[in-house]
Order: sequence, then C-alpha cells, then structure tokens
Amino acid sequence: MAEHKAETLKINDCNIESLRGGSGETMLFLHGAGGINGWTPYLDALSDRFNLIAPSHPGYGNSDDPDWLDNLADLAYFYLDFIEQQKLDQIHLIGHSLGGWLASEIAVRNAERIKTLTLVASAGLRVKGEPMGDLFMWSKEERAHNLFYDSKLAEQRLSENLSIEEEDMQLRNFFTTGKLSWNPRFHNPHLNKWLHRIKIPTMIIWGDSDKIFPPAYGEAYKTAIPGAQLLVIPNCGHVPHQEKLTEFLAGIDTITKGAK
Repeated sequence: MAEHKAETLKINDCNIESLRGGSGETMLFLHGAGGINGWTPYLDALSDRFNLIAPSHPGYGNSDDPDWLDNLADLAYFYLDFIEQQKLDQIHLIGHSLGGWLASEIAVRNAERIKTLTLVASAGLRVKGEPMGDLFMWSKEERAHNLFYDSKLAEQRLSENLSIEEEDMQLRNFFTTGKLSWNPRFHNPHLNKWLHRIKIPTMIIWGDSDKIFPPAYGEAYKTAIPGAQLLVIPNCGHVPHQEKLTEFLAGIDTITKGAK
C-alpha cells in the first residue's frame, strides 16, 4: 500500500484540503456530490499506480467556501489554476459524477496539461427521452439504494454511524452540490456542443444499472468526444470504483497505459 497524507493547499485566495499518495505519473481525482470520505480502497488502489491527488472541491469537506463560487464553470477555472500553480503536467484527469462533469468542463477549456481523461458515471449532459435520477428529491434511504446495484452495499451505507461532524459535512456537501447543479439540474445545456474540443485519449466508465444517469448518458459522452472509449460494467450502479473496483481499474489501465 502506498504512503499517503492529507495536506492543505492554497490556490489563489482559497485553502483546500487534499489527499495525496503514491508515485509515478500524476492522477488528479475529482470527486462527486458526496465528497472525499477519507482514504478509501479505490484511492488506495489508484495510489498504487499513480501519484494520486484527490482534493476536496471548494465548498466541500474542510475546504474553504469562497464567495466567488457560483457554478461549475467557476470550479473548472479554479482547477485550471490549481493545475498551473501546482506545476502539474501530463496528468491523468479522472472525475466521478459531478466530478466527471467538472473534468469535462476543464478539458473543453484547456487540455494542454492533461494526458488522459476518464469520466465515471458523469453528470453534465441531458439526453432527451432518457430519465435521470434526482437525488435532491430522494430520501436518504432512496439515495443509498439508487446508488448501488448491490442492495447489501446500500444497507451497509445506511447502517454507518456518523459523528455529528460527519453529518454536518454531508449537509455542507449537499448544500454546495445544490448551489452548483440545482438549475439546470445536473447538466450544462451548452456542454454537448463543445465536447468535440476534447482531443486527448478519453475513457468513459459506466455501470449498466446506474439509476442516476442511465448508460445512455455514457453513450452520449462517447458520441460527443472524438475517439472516446466506453466501458459499461455489468451488475453495477452509479459508483463503479466502489462496487466493481477490479473492472474499474481495468478501464483505468486501458486508457492510461495506452496513452503516448
């Protein structure tokens, strides 16, 4: 297991909490609506392969909540500054759900320092005629069961005994997600027409039983991004990196080892 640490980084006027571990080529992992919940097994596995950086976005976790944060575009420009100020280059950029939407917004704007892009069950698009789950309208129980294909994992999530501080952090993450994606709900109506600007090797990873963004959303990303590959994992919900770690890592290996 690779060594890892938590650190506080200052980007412009904003302090953010970040996890870092491993060695080799750099991977920047952008989390989804739930935030970063400690050094989880999938982060361990990624840090065995890469120099992994996993920050908490502004407004999430223990990171600052700056006045300038109004939308996903603000976060995209923030991370372009992050990449530049941390002197990162030729990184493997990966994002899950809200973080996948964010990763695509970053790559559309400037991919000069990005070697590969991986989108995992990403928000960001709206597919006509295809239903989209609405986590803002679901109860805690519904959110857990709609997150996973395996109901045992949902029950495990619901049985967790959170401290008051952890519950407060979840509420903070939920509030920030609402601010960023309430209207329009979890998508940018203009994103699809600019995804053709992404010319770097791209892997799209999706669960075949995703109840939040069904596989048609993965197909839409594949169609819009030139040369993108799509990996659909059987018997898997919205979090492939937690529910099907082996298959998820195989997808990561395919895109990162194949990149020149």
